[in-house]
Amino acid sequence: MGPNPFLGVMYHWIGGFASATNFIPFRGIKRWSWEIYWIIQGFTAWIVAPLALAAIFVPGLHGILRTAPHEAVGYAVLWGAMWGIGGLTFGLSIRYLGIALGYAISLGLCTAFGTLIPPLYKGQMQTIVHQASGRIILLGVAICLLAVAINGFAGACKEREVSPQQKIEEGEADFSLIKGILVAVFAGIMSAFFAFGLAAGAPIAAIAHKQLLAHHRLDLWQNLPVLVVVLWGGFATNFIWSVALILRNRSAKQFLGAPGINPMRATSVTGATLEELDPTGLSASHRITAPVLMANYGFAALAGLFWYFQFFFYSMGQVKMGKYDFSSWTLHMASIIIFATLWGLALKEWRGTSRKTKALVALGLTLLIGSTLVVGYGNYLQANISAL
Repeated sequence: MGPNPFLGVMYHWIGGFASATNFIPFRGIKRWSWEIYWIIQGFTAWIVAPLALAAIFVPGLHGILRTAPHEAVGYAVLWGAMWGIGGLTFGLSIRYLGIALGYAISLGLCTAFGTLIPPLYKGQMQTIVHQASGRIILLGVAICLLAVAINGFAGACKEREVSPQQKIEEGEADFSLIKGILVAVFAGIMSAFFAFGLAAGAPIAAIAHKQLLAHHRLDLWQNLPVLVVVLWGGFATNFIWSVALILRNRSAKQFLGAPGINPMRATSVTGATLEELDPTGLSASHRITAPVLMANYGFAALAGLFWYFQFFFYSMGQVKMGKYDFSSWTLHMASIIIFATLWGLALKEWRGTSRKTKALVALGLTLLIGSTLVVGYGNYLQANISAL
């Protein structure tokens, strides 16, 4: 199967929706601390889902990973670990900035670094600049970054216009523009290493490609084994940090029902909201009941599944983008920001802001959608050139 950039764009949009939806289940978790549900969603997203889906779609997964070059596996794990630090701090940026603004700033920087550094490293940039299709793709990247800057300005306006009480009601009790931007900048830079991990794992994808063709399967799944390896590294850094927080905060008992506080809930925790309290005994009343505890595990696992599906569809989209597959990162990031912005609007994160601020959000969203179409068109032109 050959390149199909517009189908690739659709895959990236689906992946973007999955990523933007990742943090929604966290809002349903009751009386758990951040580190508890983060490690559960991480285990689902970075260990269980990648192995399960790769085993389903790629025959001989174990053999592929066993015969893969050690250097490729090592670098893929290393870059995955660096990305894991970005993913960890990305969660904090959402806490401080909200879904819409946190995604826009963090992923905007991630877009720039993850898209441009790989072709620069490979020495492809001169070729890209000298071809019309390459210049169109770079224009799409520039439009994406402009949209991110506009969204950042909208966030600054929001901080001036929304009252502290309203931020609490909307699940943004910890909203802090300065702290959030600092964390988001770091998260955006570190998260870009995921693109490096995929590039380092190219030899693994090549082995998977041959295996898929030998078994008359679609080569669309060739990057799934690479995701397994890269996400090992991502899980390692998140696991270490989560365990450190659990030990420091003595929150391990929450796995079995001890109460904590979820900073991502949409309302502050009060006696009126704790409907699961047992009035028959004071000691039992402070614990989480079994149905609520199971729901917490379910919400955390669902968040992890959404997180993984962004990369599941990203890997499919990348295969379809053709020669300039580095632009997949721009499409992926822009799609995430688009759907995160829409989620922010649906959750009324911009309620109470002025018409000017809402107009900025609308403009940023329009430019983001336009950037994905421009990048897709540039890849379409390059695919037609390659076919001649």
